[in-house]
Amino acid sequence: MCSSNSKFRHRQPNDTTSQPNLFDISGRRVLQPATSNRNSPLPEPPRPLKTTLPLPKSISTSKPNQPPASCTTPKSVIPVKKAKNGTVYDRNSIETNTDSSPRSPPGSIAAARREQVAVMQVQRKMKIAHYGRSKSYSFDRNCVTSAIVVKQKRCSFITPNSDAIYVAYHDDEWGVPVYDDKMLFELLVLTGAQVGSDWTSVLKKRQQFREAFSGFDADIVSKYSEKMIQSLSSKYGIEVSFVRGIVDNSKSISEINKTFGSFNNYIWRFVNHKPIVSQYKSSHKMPVKTSKAEAISKDMVRRGFRQVGPTVIYSFMQAAGLTNDHLITCPRHHQCVTLASPTTPTPPSSVK
Repeated sequence: MCSSNSKFRHRQPNDTTSQPNLFDISGRRVLQPATSNRNSPLPEPPRPLKTTLPLPKSISTSKPNQPPASCTTPKSVIPVKKAKNGTVYDRNSIETNTDSSPRSPPGSIAAARREQVAVMQVQRKMKIAHYGRSKSYSFDRNCVTSAIVVKQKRCSFITPNSDAIYVAYHDDEWGVPVYDDKMLFELLVLTGAQVGSDWTSVLKKRQQFREAFSGFDADIVSKYSEKMIQSLSSKYGIEVSFVRGIVDNSKSISEINKTFGSFNNYIWRFVNHKPIVSQYKSSHKMPVKTSKAEAISKDMVRRGFRQVGPTVIYSFMQAAGLTNDHLITCPRHHQCVTLASPTTPTPPSSVK
């Protein structure tokens, strides 16, 4: 019985013979040199040399003595900034991800351009989220909060520097429909007084006007004599011509009361006893007069009124609530619409 060693020695003379070894490769017999290790793999074919163009030093970011990275291109993760936490976007994170496994050699033009596009995409996402176009809950909540702040903003002519009496007049009286004859007469006088002045100065003298003109009772004021007119002018510092004009207007109101039943019925019939509701977004869009104000002014002048130009009448319409000119962003806009209720006019004895 032969051992393995004897078999090895028996085969050894055949291995060291000078006869060449033949192998079949793709159907062809190829001569291969004899080797002592039959299990050795075939030699690998030589790799082709990579030729790269030299890059300028300004765009070269590769470290010295660092082998080139592989050509595999895994997807790089780009962090998205959250506006609520105020996280600052770090551009180095993109550079680190792209340097570890870039799609092209580091420092190439393509890699720099890809980084730039990635930064632009992140900035675009941040901008979209900032303007409330994102579907995330945090941004929607901020948008709702900002919308509420806009709705609670007063009309633009009310500024932080506005006087408290003027702000209170805007919040409580301006634009509220008025149906009382005395109050309508008072507002007509105040709008005429603020020509060449301002509402703040007129409102501060409001109590003096009430004392001077007997609470704006047209029947009493219409009986003022010339001596009384001169006395009121010197006592309250009001121009004589303006006092005389108020007395003449009170006489005209007395005549209107006989014709239409009340000054309220006369003035509200021009708007069909229903306030005009405007939809202005900015106070710069408000006109100083309208065709409706011109029509009312023309009719009042025909009936003997003085100091009732179209501009004064339109200001009177705003103050008395005949037109609601509060901006749509002002909370008083909707409140004045709610307070407006059509009046039931008193049947006049005769209408001229």
